[in-house]
Amino acid sequence: MGGWCKTHLLSMRFLTREDIVYLLDKADEFRELLEASPRYRESLKGLVLVNFFFEPSTRTRVSFEIAGKLLGMQVVNVDVEVSSLRKGESLRDTIRTLARLKPDVLVIRHSQSGVPEYLARFSPFHIVNAGDGTHEHPTQALLDLLAIRRTFHHFEGLRVAIVGDVLHSRVARSLSIGLKSLGSEVIFSGPPTLVPPQVEALGARRVFPVEEAITGAQVIYLLRIQRERQEAGYFPSLREYATFFGLKESLWEKAFQNAFIMHPGPVNRGVEMGYGLVEHERSLVEEQVTCGLAVRMAVLETLVREGERIPCGEF
Repeated sequence: MGGWCKTHLLSMRFLTREDIVYLLDKADEFRELLEASPRYRESLKGLVLVNFFFEPSTRTRVSFEIAGKLLGMQVVNVDVEVSSLRKGESLRDTIRTLARLKPDVLVIRHSQSGVPEYLARFSPFHIVNAGDGTHEHPTQALLDLLAIRRTFHHFEGLRVAIVGDVLHSRVARSLSIGLKSLGSEVIFSGPPTLVPPQVEALGARRVFPVEEAITGAQVIYLLRIQRERQEAGYFPSLREYATFFGLKESLWEKAFQNAFIMHPGPVNRGVEMGYGLVEHERSLVEEQVTCGLAVRMAVLETLVREGERIPCGEF
């Protein structure tokens, strides 16, 4: 392939199979670098990264910050609570103000779907979508794909069962797009109220009950139950969710111990999975975090060093 030619990272929908493999190859190199000492590369020394998070985050925000610093960037974290947005300034004017401060990359997480794409239409710097509403979370999908590839060394024919709150999950959307592009089979399951028929448009299948969905899967990907949405009544209680849809340790040891467990974090222990499964030898949950740092290093370096050329597509 001819390398990279996109200005922003906004959605898995805008990435070809070749784009995904290109980023995964580079991220794999960074994953190896993270085991070395020192880990600095400083290929982006003198450039500026701005993190602008409108929603809480630990893994994504901190990994972008560390990624930028390991590449030699100056990193600025904007605190929304003390920004001029609280004085009534519009998001557009805030971003235009930041643009006059000459950053090179803006990483944004926002509660409204479509905000990163909107900003990319007038911003003079690279935009990275760190999660927008219930739309997408492309770097999460890429880190998940990296963890899977490093475990299985291929994607063709893999069966991945994604279980939980698919309805509100930007992670599920981005990951399923990436998996299908690379030749994997995607199964969705969970409470029927949280697995809408529309997911079949992503090329995936809905399978109920959960036990049937995860049978034969090489990867069981458990989504976080968003406690903030519990009042909507999609299922009776967290206790009942854990009983009927959670991956229990007894079930795992009996029937599904040949698969690998994944979860985007943070984990509600005892709800999505048994308390001890996070540290299980076949859990990739902690490896996903390290792969997240490697992926974000790869994304930053690729966008800045290779994204300056005229983009092949709109973004």
